[in-house]
Amino acid sequence: MAAVAPPHAPPRRFPVATVPAAVVAAVVIGALGVLALWWQGTGAVTGAAGWLTGAGRITGLLAGYAAPVLLLLMARLPFLEREVGADRLARWHAFGGRYLVALVTVHVLTVVWGYALTDGQGPLGEGVEIVFHFPGMLKAALGTLLMLGTGAVSARAARRRMPYELWFHLHLAAYLAVALAFGHQLATGADLGGGTPGRAVWYVLYLGTAAALGWYRLALPWLRDRRHRLVVAEVRPEGPGVVSVFLTGRRLDRLRAEPGQFFRLQFQAPGLRWAANPYSLSAPPHPGHLRFTVKDLGPHSAAVATLRPGTRVRAEGPYGAFTARLHRRPKVLLLGAGVGITPLRALFETLPGEVTLVQRAGRPEDLLFTRELALIAARRGARVHALTGSRAEVGDLGEALRRLVPDLAGHEVYLCGPGPMTAEAVRSLRAAGVRAGRIHHESFAF
Repeated sequence: MAAVAPPHAPPRRFPVATVPAAVVAAVVIGALGVLALWWQGTGAVTGAAGWLTGAGRITGLLAGYAAPVLLLLMARLPFLEREVGADRLARWHAFGGRYLVALVTVHVLTVVWGYALTDGQGPLGEGVEIVFHFPGMLKAALGTLLMLGTGAVSARAARRRMPYELWFHLHLAAYLAVALAFGHQLATGADLGGGTPGRAVWYVLYLGTAAALGWYRLALPWLRDRRHRLVVAEVRPEGPGVVSVFLTGRRLDRLRAEPGQFFRLQFQAPGLRWAANPYSLSAPPHPGHLRFTVKDLGPHSAAVATLRPGTRVRAEGPYGAFTARLHRRPKVLLLGAGVGITPLRALFETLPGEVTLVQRAGRPEDLLFTRELALIAARRGARVHALTGSRAEVGDLGEALRRLVPDLAGHEVYLCGPGPMTAEAVRSLRAAGVRAGRIHHESFAF
């Protein structure tokens, strides 16, 4: 099945940094508004107990604000997915999650300590008193434990030691934690009492977040599944541990997918139906089929190679800002390694301008799409290079790229690959004179 790029209308373009900066600014302004709620409802703060309980109120409000904001970042809102990018949203979510855990921890400690000083008893006894005798505090304690547990399994060291599918299902506990926290805040939050502006804001924030999650994470994927009826048409070996999966369905042009984007695929087969993993398009989207290339990186991706034609597939997407929308310069370098070559292969076929693709691999047999890339390069007058060997054999990556790509500093760069390679490439490209704003990279560390 040869992938043929359908005609696309020129995408509407914002300056690359405009939307991410606007989103960050909106989040910060919201946090300042939350602090204003505390300021408005607070009189004089006196004594150690007053300062501690004040700190507990502030951190509780900020944690209550951060929780739905973090869920919104991962709600698959189309505008954010397209203009900010799923990988950047995931990084923001992880970064904010660490602060949320810290805020919740400080909130618990300062409130218990402040109340203990006020009541003249020890913190442990005060903590037991609060949990078992204050309204709604048993639910709040459960929510806190779930939140801290979610933070623990999401830590980088823990993530590296568990399959994506296990982490994904454990991470779902965060939704219950946020729901429990919402009830606790309305029941005991001094700044969110009945009739206060804060209470109305909290209802809008939490119910709006729930509506967005319900529509974009549940209802819309179900409706798209009913409309497009995706099935596996072919599973084609591409190399050691690598296969391409071709999906067919109805009215695929209605998906409005772009080269460089990815879908979360949920294969309706034993062992695969309970997780939706992200896979990039490895060819421009075709009105009759979509192509994804999958490398054996775990139980889920390994099982994909055994799929049979006719297997039903639920697909969430398309997602991602790693597309031609980022394109600003006439000269473009596509630099990929491992399974990161998949979105670059689609972009290599469709990006306008003077395009060079460099594929990094440890061994020649690890290179993917060699014949396809050569044919595309010949057809469109582009260049394709293989950079193989160990790090010691290749030497400085920036120097190696300068030998392959004249005027490297004048290129715009699309970069995709494993985390260590991506970090090394960014450092090397910056040292070679490529501006940070011209380096676009996508991570698979969701």
